[in-house]
Amino acid sequence: MEKAEKREFVAWLNGVFTDSGSVVVAHYTGLTVAQLSDLRSKMRDAGGTVKVAKNRLAKIALQGTESEGISDLFTGQTLVAYSNDPITAPKIAVEFAKGNDKLVILGGSMGATTLNADGVKALAVLPSLDELRAKLVGMIQTPATRIAQIVNAPAGQLARVFGAYARKDEAA
Repeated sequence: MEKAEKREFVAWLNGVFTDSGSVVVAHYTGLTVAQLSDLRSKMRDAGGTVKVAKNRLAKIALQGTESEGISDLFTGQTLVAYSNDPITAPKIAVEFAKGNDKLVILGGSMGATTLNADGVKALAVLPSLDELRAKLVGMIQTPATRIAQIVNAPAGQLARVFGAYARKDEAA
């Protein structure tokens, strides 16, 4: 990389660290190109991104961001997974690491919060933003459905009583 390319990459990576909902840092030593491509495609499908970054450039990009506390994680062969949704990158990275022991989660950040490997794993088990929205809508709709059933129940009971009297009168 030339100096101009490095400067551009550092500026772009600084934007990633500033704007992302969460960032996961992991070692990828021993992963084949096919496995790394598989991780990238899974992350892309979920709305995240995986980048392999030079440690020195990543540390420079971290300066002045809320995620500056994770700079000590950049040693060895590291990759960065990030997403706008705070749950997506940790969830996909942890799922992939379960199936492939060569991807070792080192830690990450969520805004100004620095996470260790256990923190990233804890974040991965939380429901995503879309799942939370769906649950919230379901919780809001349930009381309305119950109210409609309760309001309609007396009318239904009256109709059944009138129907029973009508059948009784017809039989007599």
